[in-house]
Amino acid sequence: MVDEIQRAPAEVRYGDEIARLLAADADPKPNGWRLSPRAVRRFILGDASLDVQQKFFGDDPLVDRCIVSLMGHQGLMLVGEPGTAKSLLSELLAAAISGTSKLVVQGSAGIIEDHLRYGWNYALLLAEGPSERALVASPILSAMRNGQIARIEELTRCAPEVQDAIISLMSEKTIAIPELGAEVESRAIPGFNLIGTANLRDRGVHDMSSALKRRFNFETVQPIADAQFEKELINRQVAQRMADSPIAPALPPDVLDLVVDVFRDLRTGTTTDGASVAIPNSVMSTAEAVNVTHAAALEAAYLDDGTLTAAHVARQLGGTVFKDDPEDARKLRAYVDQIAKPRARGSRAWAAFYKSAKESMRD
Repeated sequence: MVDEIQRAPAEVRYGDEIARLLAADADPKPNGWRLSPRAVRRFILGDASLDVQQKFFGDDPLVDRCIVSLMGHQGLMLVGEPGTAKSLLSELLAAAISGTSKLVVQGSAGIIEDHLRYGWNYALLLAEGPSERALVASPILSAMRNGQIARIEELTRCAPEVQDAIISLMSEKTIAIPELGAEVESRAIPGFNLIGTANLRDRGVHDMSSALKRRFNFETVQPIADAQFEKELINRQVAQRMADSPIAPALPPDVLDLVVDVFRDLRTGTTTDGASVAIPNSVMSTAEAVNVTHAAALEAAYLDDGTLTAAHVARQLGGTVFKDDPEDARKLRAYVDQIAKPRARGSRAWAAFYKSAKESMRD
């Protein structure tokens, strides 16, 4: 049951929307695609006439470029700061194009070439030798055989020799399986492609070679530029996270405004009125804003009287800002003293934020 798991894949969460899009889809489709490119766009960016909600915010032309990339022979590489919804966008694209977003390789130092190609069920291998039944296809091999989209998350965390294996996979669209016979191979059928993601902050982990970069079209996913979009996204995602809670505090507009202002100030280093602030090394993304607001709502619901205030936000903010660098604590204190304190004189929400932040940061 979907209601009994914490997070269903996109094709399950939005199954009703995909069904409505399929039923109404009269546009031409690339070979192997489940939905047409126009329907994929509507799935991601929303279509009020079909009651399809917007799922990715901030850069509609980026979505169009991603769809076009996946119709070609090159893969799609989504890069950007952590927390800019690269993984979400790759999941949505795969779900809409292929009907599944679950063909995923999670990049890490422990990934080897077998994770990109195939492995074996060793009980069957010992019992009957190499056979199709004993072969365990990787997500990429499964995608090639079925004409689907495969995803590699955090590609730059994979070792160089693993990245090199992707070059031949993307160039030849073929995986040889010599254990089954000298001429046995699997060739990709139409619909296959690859989406990779990489964080700009991790570029120095294992930078991609020029040869590998040529196999992908690169798209940079930027932080949400429009504050109103960011407010809408935070409000929606916190409401979704709290939907199953017996107590779901409302998110007051002044508290939502404060959350967005704090994160945008600390993300950009400049307030709306032109004051400069020190930027923490920690990621101040919209995703982190959602996490902080959700944590504040949980505190209000289960440890307080059920009314969400800016004081709850202030108490939860440290869990985001203090992740990477002890110096970030000093930067947050400076922000509270130099920016929050003056704002507190004219705003009840900022006054509650300032008082709670000062109390939380006492040595």
